Amino acid sequence: MISVIIPTFNEEENIAQCLVSLTHQTVPRTEYEIIVVDGGSKDETCAIAGKYADKVFIQTSKKVGGARNDGIMAAKGEIVATTDADCILPPNWIELIKKDFLDENLVQLYGPVYPIEVGIGNKLSLFLANTFSRVGYYSQTFYYTLGCNTAFRKEAFIKAGMYRCIDAGDDLEIALRMKDQGKVMFDGRLKVGFSMRRYEQYGTLKSIYEWVYIVSHGGETQKYSYTQKKYK
Repeated sequence: MISVIIPTFNEEENIAQCLVSLTHQTVPRTEYEIIVVDGGSKDETCAIAGKYADKVFIQTSKKVGGARNDGIMAAKGEIVATTDADCILPPNWIELIKKDFLDENLVQLYGPVYPIEVGIGNKLSLFLANTFSRVGYYSQTFYYTLGCNTAFRKEAFIKAGMYRCIDAGDDLEIALRMKDQGKVMFDGRLKVGFSMRRYEQYGTLKSIYEWVYIVSHGGETQKYSYTQKKYK
């Protein structure tokens, strides 16, 4: 059993396409569960999610990291995967995760992203991000993991202390602790469609600058209203 965790907040325009992509996987639906953890949406997010997900509930922990933690603690699977409500998952996403975790030493798995929206700027931005991720992994100097395309061995994730409940960088910081639990692996085949809508709305450079500022200050900020979605 693999459990897929999706944090949401006011995602009625995007959540259906994400969940539909998850219901059209190459493995039987009985081999994985879908858990949506909502941050108190004011729209139809939960109602839409309820048509596809096995569990939909309101988060009790803070921030998006806390929402993921809540979902993982409610998961039945020994392997837990996280993605975002505005992502699109390839049909073999869960199949690849299952195969990679046949390696008993593996505790965290992650992969690259591609832009859902068209445009050379979006492609270039994520090409650079994916290159950065590969360089870090193959040089064994850092792990540029993203919460939209990551999977864990649940027991090791809990032992590592789970996600920090911070404004940004929680999905990168966790890898620093997971590597002490076992093997962290990048799989280039594990490609996820990533929405660039916030970068298009606020500007890529401004969004990246805000993100870097927050991460460099320990993931907490009073200076910026970060361009990521707001969670409880």
